[in-house]
Amino acid sequence: MSKSLKSNKIGRRKFVAELLALRGSTVIVPGLGSATWDCFAAGDSADYLYSWGGMGLAVPTALGLALAQPSRRVLALTGDGEMMMGIGSLAVVADQAPSNLAILVLDNESFGETGRQTGLSAQKADIAAVARGFGIAHTFVATSHDDLPTLAKLLFEQPGPSLAVAKIALSEDPWALPEKDGAAIARRFQVALGVAKP
Repeated sequence: MSKSLKSNKIGRRKFVAELLALRGSTVIVPGLGSATWDCFAAGDSADYLYSWGGMGLAVPTALGLALAQPSRRVLALTGDGEMMMGIGSLAVVADQAPSNLAILVLDNESFGETGRQTGLSAQKADIAAVARGFGIAHTFVATSHDDLPTLAKLLFEQPGPSLAVAKIALSEDPWALPEKDGAAIARRFQVALGVAKP
């Protein structure tokens, strides 16, 4: 990937909120840290499956959900650090090839939650290229807020699996913390899916 694509122009919080407003009935599996805070700040929903302490598990969790609920669109919304930790999960996604699964990596090219050290995607690592190498045919790199309509179509309409990377700016967004009770989160999510009674 050329440096011209690594422009980091996108303001994450507004971008995520506007994207989620276009999700329709898509269920969301946010990754740790900022991905979860962005979802919650955009407006909490019972069909957001938040997790706490599961670094690297957003994509595998979303994959399992997509396979178990083939009639529902599923989006894994994660960060570049978490995606790198679970990069092998993309091979399983490609192998299983659920048409209802999409992945969005919010890539600030930094380990933003642990001190903003330079991330692996800042120089050579190209997450979209890795996804294509594993066999995920539909990929996209968003570098501007203007890419939102194209990104939304890929994530919420294009038969998957698909993966997009949004090159976002480092920011100081206020924390917005959802419920931390794992059992309560899982229960409310099951009710939202219609697999458990209220």
